Amino acid sequence: MKLNRNQTASGAVDRRKFCAAAGVAALAAVVGERARAEEGMGVERAADAKLQTGNGEWTYEVVAGWGRLPSGMAFGGTHGGIATDKAGHVYVSTQSETGVLVYDADGVLKKTIANEYPEVHSMVYAEEGGQEYLYTTVQKGTPKENWLFVKMKTDGTVVEKITAPAEAGFKAANEWRLTAAAPGPDGSIFIANGYGDSRIFRFDKNGAYRASYAGKGAAEGLFDCSHGLAVDTRYDQPLLLVCDRENRRLCHFDFDGKFVRTVTKHLRRPCQVSLHGDYAVVSELEGRVTILDRDNAPVAFLGDNPQKAQWANYQLKPGEVALALFSAAHGCHIDHEGNIYVSDWNQTGRVTKLARTKG
Repeated sequence: MKLNRNQTASGAVDRRKFCAAAGVAALAAVVGERARAEEGMGVERAADAKLQTGNGEWTYEVVAGWGRLPSGMAFGGTHGGIATDKAGHVYVSTQSETGVLVYDADGVLKKTIANEYPEVHSMVYAEEGGQEYLYTTVQKGTPKENWLFVKMKTDGTVVEKITAPAEAGFKAANEWRLTAAAPGPDGSIFIANGYGDSRIFRFDKNGAYRASYAGKGAAEGLFDCSHGLAVDTRYDQPLLLVCDRENRRLCHFDFDGKFVRTVTKHLRRPCQVSLHGDYAVVSELEGRVTILDRDNAPVAFLGDNPQKAQWANYQLKPGEVALALFSAAHGCHIDHEGNIYVSDWNQTGRVTKLARTKG
């Protein structure tokens, strides 16, 4: 009898050689699966060296593969926002039926919430009376509800909705194209109609309409896409910080709707802002994230993309963008440890965690 080279004379399989072959096959399968996942996330595998961006105390390492999704699950476009809760969970909104993805700090997907709202554009975390909430704006929602503000618990339970206020002159549904919302210190809710007439609206804590501010234009005190909102607590008087995207600037308003000042100019289409102590992290649609100090002077640029053809290019796939660069930074959030999360605006979705370096 002619023996197979992996068999003994008695016809038994040589276990050592079999296990070695099986191990190679298993490893190949794992590596292949990981490669496919990393290709979808835009993860570079060519070098083991840590990829860094920024400078000085604002130097960050890219956490490769953070937020990778299970097989068969897709982001859709990441035209949304990012938030964290008290326990350190990371919330990432998407343009897909997955709704809002909830990760642990290591990037392991724990669950999804708000699946009835496939396109949550912005999210701001707030703790009120011991309960945790997300203040969100929704572009595409249920078949009957689109373009609305939704306040929800962090488990996705909806507690409040606001639609276009007729008292503010809205007559057609497509006039109300809100982009951001933030809670004021007294419980007021501020909502930006950034994709509409660029006005800022104030509602009381019960959702009753109270006032509208500013409008569309290039002069100081007006906006050309009031895209992002945050309550700026870096000063003695808290102020409303507005990302005036197409005018390429940040602006301060008080909570009575009075224009205070232009904070900084010449940004690359600022989308959202997240605060950390005396610093502000600004996502810019033209391939960059900027960190501003208390005087609103830039102290660091993160992921600054030199390829202008990639800026604000929705058709790009994540694998076409270098891991330490951004193509269209839309959502941004800095957590209490100084780590930064960024979602790029593109057709298939991309989320990046930047871990702040020590030393």
